[in-house]
Amino acid sequence: MKLPSTPAVIRLFRALAIAEAFSWAALLIGMFLKWVTRTTELGVEIAGPIHGAFFIGYGISALTLWKMQRWPFRAALFAGLSAMFPFATIGFERWAGRHGYLDVPAGKGTPTPARQTAGT
Repeated sequence: MKLPSTPAVIRLFRALAIAEAFSWAALLIGMFLKWVTRTTELGVEIAGPIHGAFFIGYGISALTLWKMQRWPFRAALFAGLSAMFPFATIGFERWAGRHGYLDVPAGKGTPTPARQTAGT
């Protein structure tokens, strides 16, 4: 089984960081409607599983990048902790980008096509 390329995992991680944060917002709105206004449980019933899926996907992609990019334990710990707090995954994603944890190492990018010989 071939693993996805490093750039693909980085793109997925970035997308999941944003999606996880937005799903937190939806879940918080649903919890407000359920527990404060006591009008409906529908927001929690819909946003809960969606947030759970993004949370798990974010965690798996962070663990994958920890291994692929050889992140120090501190970076992996911050990635995991950021998923516990609303909207913190976006902050971690930006921090990781600024500190080079989401850079593609030389030679790990998308493969270049084989060089064609003259006359073909």
